[in-house]
Amino acid sequence: MKIDVYSDMVCPWCRIGKKNMSDAIEAWNETTGQTVEVSYHAYQLDPTLPPEGLLFNSVMEKKMGGADRFRPMLQRVTEAGAAVDLTFNFDKVERMPNTVLAHRITALLPEEDEVYWIDAVMKAYFEDGRDIAKLDTLMEIASELGIDADEARRHLEAGEGLDAIKQDQASAQALGISGVPFFIINNKYALSGAYPSAQFLEAFKKISQENAN
Repeated sequence: MKIDVYSDMVCPWCRIGKKNMSDAIEAWNETTGQTVEVSYHAYQLDPTLPPEGLLFNSVMEKKMGGADRFRPMLQRVTEAGAAVDLTFNFDKVERMPNTVLAHRITALLPEEDEVYWIDAVMKAYFEDGRDIAKLDTLMEIASELGIDADEARRHLEAGEGLDAIKQDQASAQALGISGVPFFIINNKYALSGAYPSAQFLEAFKKISQENAN
């Protein structure tokens, strides 16, 4: 079984949906012994952001129509995250970053390392409030993961990773994806949103039964 995941590092529901998917995959493996291959694809919630990003509160208040709407949304996300053992410290988040650099690094990594990178970048942003639009911040995260930051920097300076992002964007557009997280299982079934792990498991069972027939 294979899952293609379209997500953005600044999307809190992507983090929650990814955790639910991972929990379901772990449970599926424990009960069936079957593994699930996961591929991650770049999606930017707001590709129009300047490279350095903007102030988080200003962006969100404008998007949500004021602080009185935006603050309750953050509380809902925080509570939803806590329910699946994820921490969101929005009081530490100062910037709404452009994630193109973070996505480019994902594209440069071996597929088996992508999940660790995405997890680390999301944690750095949502828990520690680090500015993931900054190359230096991303290089620090890379070093913490044991990734050769100097080599990654050289690849970025050479413009690598951009084509992969463009391909993902074109694929998302062709598939009609207008929001993330978006999960495609076996190139056939689509789940849009932060589905609970139980619903992922139901999908796995259904697909497994169909394949057996």
